[in-house]
Amino acid sequence: MGIKSFQGARKQQNVASSTSLKVKDYMTTELITFKANQSIQEVVESLIKNKISGGPVVNDKQELVGIISEGDCLKQLSESRYYNMPLDHDNVEKRMVTNVETIDGNMDVFDAANKFLQSKRRRFPIVENGKLVGQISQKDILKAALQLKGENWNSTTKGGA
Repeated sequence: MGIKSFQGARKQQNVASSTSLKVKDYMTTELITFKANQSIQEVVESLIKNKISGGPVVNDKQELVGIISEGDCLKQLSESRYYNMPLDHDNVEKRMVTNVETIDGNMDVFDAANKFLQSKRRRFPIVENGKLVGQISQKDILKAALQLKGENWNSTTKGGA
């Protein structure tokens, strides 16, 4: 004899009415950006003043050309000590990472969370029509998750429960 379920009828979830959580709804749009010709000393001062760990590097057209981070600045600091060169000797262009991964602003925040886990990155820039429009961080994804507390997460993702 098979097992019978004594749960009774289940309430049908209304998946169609819920909207998916998009990266663009949680991204930061007021960014601290850097220019390729800025000195590393200027970047370090800005990182400390603004309590951030890095930021996008843009050209005059607001196009993303790289990312500069605390780690990039630390490399410069270490080498400047070794070669007895001042910190302002180097500029952002020589230290920034130019192979930058971006995220689509229409990506679901849960998919973005997976991308963060796979890539070990702390932030991703969002580019639209070739221009930098925002940045999403791990903290932004956590804020989105907090807003869902107490809700059924499956109803906010593709396909539903």
